[in-house]
Amino acid sequence: MNKTMSKLISTSSTPSLSRRQFIYSSAVAAVGAWTIPAAMLSPQPVRAVEAENGPSARKKVVVGGHPWVYAAPLPDFDITPVLPAILEDMSYAGLDGIELMHTALRPADAVERIAELSGKNRLPIIGMSFGGAMWDRAQHQAVFEDAELLIPRLAKLGGRTLGTSVGPIKWGQKLRKTPEQLDAQAEVLRKLLALCQQHGVVLNLHNHTYEVENELHDLKGTLARIPGVKLGPDLNWLVRAGVDPAWFIRQFGRQIVFMHLRDQKKDGRWSEGLGEGDTDFAAIGRALHEIGFQGDAVIELAHENGFQPTRPLRETWKRSRSFVKQVLGY
Repeated sequence: MNKTMSKLISTSSTPSLSRRQFIYSSAVAAVGAWTIPAAMLSPQPVRAVEAENGPSARKKVVVGGHPWVYAAPLPDFDITPVLPAILEDMSYAGLDGIELMHTALRPADAVERIAELSGKNRLPIIGMSFGGAMWDRAQHQAVFEDAELLIPRLAKLGGRTLGTSVGPIKWGQKLRKTPEQLDAQAEVLRKLLALCQQHGVVLNLHNHTYEVENELHDLKGTLARIPGVKLGPDLNWLVRAGVDPAWFIRQFGRQIVFMHLRDQKKDGRWSEGLGEGDTDFAAIGRALHEIGFQGDAVIELAHENGFQPTRPLRETWKRSRSFVKQVLGY
């Protein structure tokens, strides 16, 4: 394990305070002292729903974590060596579950080992992120064989969602897929949908920037071919692609069953945790409650290259989890 990773998962450092400091309630006093402006507190639609139907009418939104921030500096993004620390951190932070990366399920003993870690930390497996160059027919067999290995393992662990990325033509370039490439993409997605259904897993379309830039060209191409497919938007990638997350939520609300949450500052750089950047989460919260969102909300921390954390990751998870509760009401 390198020095950067050791620092990230260390639990001995004293957390520093964020720039949004406030006196928190005793239930979350261990998170640190922050304040959240009144305008960003749980939106009015939450109370309106409860007033009309009672609190039990709202299904609990599961708030989980995705381990990208641990994977980013590791070879092949393989989180297997640090899985014990990941689950311990997320459990400590009060998250409801974890969305695994597909690399964690590749080892032959993955199911038994992850099941033991999940039980030990009381942290359920929500699902798994998965992707491939689905627009390229030459890679269809490899993508599907990978899915045939991993999805049954996910199901054995109780995972019920598959956040699926269809792959860009080339990362970092705004290239539009041709109708033929979108056809190929839809072909393998249909096969994956059927495989997921066999194992009780719900596939949702995850997005980076490439699916939603160019006026949603890629996403619209998929939806034109598979109209009913579920969506699992990453709200921060929407922002980076120039798409208003609140608009997207209202536009596609009926199909959204999952989402990734991350924050960034006005200069476009990711903040250390949720609530420490400038993303308009109050507007996002209002949109989510307007559509009656009842899916999974997964925090996915990410840091720019060279970023130096000011606190252990588990403390950033805990602050981020509390921010979601206060601002989004989940």
